[in-house]
Amino acid sequence: MRFDNLDDWLNWQSTLYPREIELGLVRVGEVWRQLHPAPLGCKVITVAGTNGKGSCVAFLEAILRAAGYRVGCYTSPHLVRYNERIVIDGEPQSDRSICEAFERVDRARGDTPLTYFEFGTLAALDLFAAAALDVVVLEVGLGGRLDAVNIIDPDVALITTVDIDHTDWLGHNREQIGREKAGIMRQGRPVVYAGSDMPASIGEAAERLGARLLRAGEDYQWRRQEQGWEWLQAEHPRYSLPLPNMRGAFQLQNAAAALMVLELLRDELPLDQRAVRFGLQEAQLPGRFQVLGRDPLVILDVAHNAQAARALSDNLGDMFCHGRTLAVFSMLADKAIDQVVKILAPRIDEWYLFQIDAGRAAPVAQLEQVLGEQGVEASRRHRFEHVAAAFTAARAAAGEGDRIVVFGSFYAVGDVAKLV
Repeated sequence: MRFDNLDDWLNWQSTLYPREIELGLVRVGEVWRQLHPAPLGCKVITVAGTNGKGSCVAFLEAILRAAGYRVGCYTSPHLVRYNERIVIDGEPQSDRSICEAFERVDRARGDTPLTYFEFGTLAALDLFAAAALDVVVLEVGLGGRLDAVNIIDPDVALITTVDIDHTDWLGHNREQIGREKAGIMRQGRPVVYAGSDMPASIGEAAERLGARLLRAGEDYQWRRQEQGWEWLQAEHPRYSLPLPNMRGAFQLQNAAAALMVLELLRDELPLDQRAVRFGLQEAQLPGRFQVLGRDPLVILDVAHNAQAARALSDNLGDMFCHGRTLAVFSMLADKAIDQVVKILAPRIDEWYLFQIDAGRAAPVAQLEQVLGEQGVEASRRHRFEHVAAAFTAARAAAGEGDRIVVFGSFYAVGDVAKLV
């Protein structure tokens, strides 16, 4: 084996390809055919979208596992440990299993260079192929059409939302971005769109492929009730559902989309009401409006684009707080920092800034400049060299009734998650 521990494998993969991101399916597809010429042998659900992907994967996994199915999930990025990305039957895969999969990928690729994400995707698929699974749920890393997970044909595709993000790779408007996400569709196979205001490019792609398109609010609906909610679809509605344990009103949108996907697979993967109810309550996703501890209350949210920032702002507004809100905040430089700050500035009293330990990190000076442009006074901006210092200072400054919200990137939330 090239390396005998996971950290060495991951560090080496980061240097193997000259660019961090290289969209395209030719190289990764050729290596996959060397690894496994045959199909996976189970049902496949592929999830793309600007926001909500992780929550939908969590709902799908929890409900399917509650019904007794063996499920494999591939997600990215991770918060704390790389192993979170590859989960089989509810268990993150061990360092040893992942290292052995990396070795098989390394042998199969020959001289073909792979990115960090491509290497991980192939390793996950390799492990899934050997695990005798009933269903695999794949979360797109970036876009859809040219993302590495798209080498696998899904039985059902799910597009959660479309908003402006990753413009350097996906396009500068929602129609262009929607076209990229529509790339996960397959001819004659159904696709669910969970968001509102669907880009026309998605409908055009579905019509061209003969893919049955089911839209939130038209082909299925949901309705909040005093003690729960109900999911409404012409043939098989579900009533008296418990509210998800994941916080945020938008989680009903994600849960409803997951139920539509599962409805499309009901003949192959039937579900009883007990499994649906149990899965809705068991589904969890760290880092999405995750509330930890008290005195002070700590909220972790990976919001790093305008759509996610609006959802975070709404959730903060809906949660009673009779004290101040202190933000531990940083972002990557290629994100829309100005939009995120503009949306959340009215909710934040004090800002604790630091630079993420990543190549694309925004310098603190850039964060301060954006905050200043949005009218945040210098007295409310506090600079720190690293995340631990920023979080420690915020916790020390928090008084009775105050809360701390950590947001801006997976890196920021993941680093604080290790400290809490």
